[in-house]
Amino acid sequence: MKHLYRDVVVWDSSRAKAEICDLITDGGRIKSVLPQGSVNGCAYEGRGKTALIPGFVNSHGHAAMTLLRGLGEELPLMEWLEKRVWPVENNLDAELVRTGTTLAIMEMLSTGTTCFADMYFFMDKVADAALEAGIRCGLSRGIVGDSDGLRLKENLQLAKDYNGMNGLINIQLGPHAPYTVQQDLMETIADAAMENDLGVQLHWLETSSEWDISGLSGKITPEEYLVKTGMTKVRSLILAHCVWIDQANLNFYAKDNITVVHNPKSNLKLGSGTAAVAEMLSKGVSVAIGTDGAASNNRLDIWDELRFAALLQKGINSNPTLLSSVEALKMATITGARALGFSNTGLIREGYNADMILIDLDQPHYIGWDCENLPGYIVYAGSSKDIKATVVAGEMLYDCGEFTTIDKRAALAAGREARKKLTGK
Repeated sequence: MKHLYRDVVVWDSSRAKAEICDLITDGGRIKSVLPQGSVNGCAYEGRGKTALIPGFVNSHGHAAMTLLRGLGEELPLMEWLEKRVWPVENNLDAELVRTGTTLAIMEMLSTGTTCFADMYFFMDKVADAALEAGIRCGLSRGIVGDSDGLRLKENLQLAKDYNGMNGLINIQLGPHAPYTVQQDLMETIADAAMENDLGVQLHWLETSSEWDISGLSGKITPEEYLVKTGMTKVRSLILAHCVWIDQANLNFYAKDNITVVHNPKSNLKLGSGTAAVAEMLSKGVSVAIGTDGAASNNRLDIWDELRFAALLQKGINSNPTLLSSVEALKMATITGARALGFSNTGLIREGYNADMILIDLDQPHYIGWDCENLPGYIVYAGSSKDIKATVVAGEMLYDCGEFTTIDKRAALAAGREARKKLTGK
């Protein structure tokens, strides 16, 4: 279906400055980006006061953990996992995961996310929820332990059933972390990823004690481990967190098929530390951005995350020039999309997927914006409350507070019942 947008302020990370344009989408893609005044007929009227930018990509998370939000607050990672999260997760079933995922999708659409990564359980239900909502995603079945290989088989079956479906879903393999997956299994997973041309999502060096807990400290370095297991050879390797990479080894990660996903608020809330993102970018490392799960953040708001990421790098390095607003927005759009296998997503360009957000610039905190300084206004002055609409594959899924593909009242009622069933309250 064709959709017209008239008099909108178009910006993406490939542009030196924004430009007021008319835009046409057709069949889920951007058909034309035209000079202002080119479009006639029934159109969305931006009136020069609505920005149109690429939708945000949440490059690391666990969507159904919306049902675990608030459990085990203010605990360190391993205590939080072992005492509060994993025991509750043992009670999850397929429908609970679907319900929790729908809640997450609602939260993400309302805050500008058009594509999300997910590593969790019952991933066919996550895929079904995403397809029903119409949102784009990269999904992996979280693999923990798996001495019998059944979880890997589930992940590979997920790929057979859903990879590429409707152009909205890409599947990756999901070994949780070196401390929960034995090295020989990690090698098997890497082989399976290469054999099936799949990417991998992996938690990596999130805490200072992680390498000791894995039993690998003093035996092999993290970088040697990635080489030995074959992970550096997979199509796309997404390394979530990367707080404790030795900065002397950052050049190792500057590879075309490796993307680091920065999760600043989750890392700080769990006391894990702060990733050296500014240094990574200076070495040519690809860095995307994620929220992690709602149980550890506790928001699924990428706009909030990218603003904080930019401020954090400036503060910890005592250098206001680091991690510019343009770099932060690039992390949150095209870098994440490419990591998840969506090569034609993340720019407002003819032929690209029409995944976009519309931002209301007719607000007091945008007074003074112009086409050259718009990224700074978006990152530092704006927030997700300014989002008027969220568009995925050309379809408006969130419009002025309403969801077009999700029954909000029913989803909230199901969410309340699911939380009660899972936690008893």
